[in-house]
Amino acid sequence: MSMAGVLAYRHDRSRSAFVFSMTDGAYNTDKLIEFLTELRTHFAGEKVIVIWDGLMAHRSRAMTAWLATQRDWLHVERLPAYAPELNPIEQVWGNMKSTELANLCPDTLDEVRVATEFGLTRVGSSYDLCQSFLDHTGLSL
Repeated sequence: MSMAGVLAYRHDRSRSAFVFSMTDGAYNTDKLIEFLTELRTHFAGEKVIVIWDGLMAHRSRAMTAWLATQRDWLHVERLPAYAPELNPIEQVWGNMKSTELANLCPDTLDEVRVATEFGLTRVGSSYDLCQSFLDHTGLSL
């Protein structure tokens, strides 16, 4: 099971949103393109800037080619290598791992999925928490 997530912020900080997806197995280029396509629908055509790390699927030839066709709505900024402290989404994963998944000893993968979905929904429902993740990075809009 793997997760993909986006913390989204309005330029004036009036709103934030957390959008996530889970899949069996690992995210690859095709699954990430599908996630980004759903993201476009979620944001109803608004322009989006994505900040992401150096995951291989983010840098693949297929992803680079696809991104080149999406420039009307999507801009990607890459983080420097080994800089998770600059990525607000890393705060989400850490928060969830220290809360819902802390000391979890599941018998099934479905139990992990349920706890994860609960944690991700909790994070996504808190404007203040989403804002604090951005503030923690020191990045500004």
